[in-house]
Amino acid sequence: MSAPLLDAVHAALATVNDPEIRRPITELDMVESVDIDGSTVSVRVLLTVAGCPMRDRLTQDTKAAVGAVAGVSQVEVDLGVMSDEQRGNLREKLRGGQVTKENPFTRPGSLTRIYAVASGKGGVGKSSVTVNLAAAMAAEELSVGVLDADVYGFSVPRMLGVDRPPTRMDDMILPPVSQDVKVISIGMFVPGNQPVVWRGPMLHRALEQFLTDVFWGDLDVLLLDLPPGTGDIAISTAQLLPTAEILVVTTPQQAAAEVAERAGSIALQTKQQVVGVVENMSWLEQPDGTRLELFGSGGGQAVADSLGEAIGAPVPLLGQIPLDVSLREGGDGGVPVVRSNPDSAASQALIAVARKLGKRARGLSGRSLGLTPAGR
Repeated sequence: MSAPLLDAVHAALATVNDPEIRRPITELDMVESVDIDGSTVSVRVLLTVAGCPMRDRLTQDTKAAVGAVAGVSQVEVDLGVMSDEQRGNLREKLRGGQVTKENPFTRPGSLTRIYAVASGKGGVGKSSVTVNLAAAMAAEELSVGVLDADVYGFSVPRMLGVDRPPTRMDDMILPPVSQDVKVISIGMFVPGNQPVVWRGPMLHRALEQFLTDVFWGDLDVLLLDLPPGTGDIAISTAQLLPTAEILVVTTPQQAAAEVAERAGSIALQTKQQVVGVVENMSWLEQPDGTRLELFGSGGGQAVADSLGEAIGAPVPLLGQIPLDVSLREGGDGGVPVVRSNPDSAASQALIAVARKLGKRARGLSGRSLGLTPAGR
């Protein structure tokens, strides 16, 4: 076996990421062996669980990476499965050495920016805004996750084109990745289109499990799609994610704006920050370039002004999203409009909001500054 060729093969394998965990398979100890016979390379890769839904993708990526090495003419990939001990070691590694489960977003050193997307009422396009912001941030090479906390009206999996359930690795859940976004939703655990009929304590526990049991990795941004209103989930979010900032989505009409103010005002009780307001369905572009304001105007700015006055700090209107047929089509088809039609007016407005939120620094609240008392 040629040592230089073996080194080159190992270097190539280090570029292969597990499709779910999104880390190199070499780092995850998934490569059990490499054998070289002339120009034929045989690689044995250990799957995290039997029946892994991404086994074909992993096989293709491994063959492509190793096949590109000079001197390799054929690549054979043999798939095995990790033992209980190996999976246990992997879970501990993914949890940063922690044996027990914990909420990674409450660690003092967490740098993840958390945005809880809220609305006063349904039908304002909150979920559409959430998935498009996530896809736009991911396109800017940020590591992004979406937690669909709208337990009763979950729609994020369809809007992001998620076509498979999460992978369970014992007590750890590996979320599906779609549009380069990690996604988890109660809809992935409910058979068919059955409704979720839960009371407050079960809702709190479900949200807690999505934070502690799911392997999110090192996210730059976590977006939560909250249910409309100011109910149990909004309160649980404040308790479980105290550094989450509220992003309010409204539409231009006054009636919707008044309801949206209530959704944002919960920040006064939960001691959270309101990062801004997004006004959706602002106008319809006419063929002659004029704007038809179907739902009136000024609602978004009115919400921002009212919340700023109540909180005692400026609340910006981050963007106005025009009505766009392709925005609706993208949600139905599972490809957000910022990906399917990035040059559209709606996409440009959403991308601008995503860039504003993506570039913001994580606050110092809850973080250790590494200070120690000075010696005497």
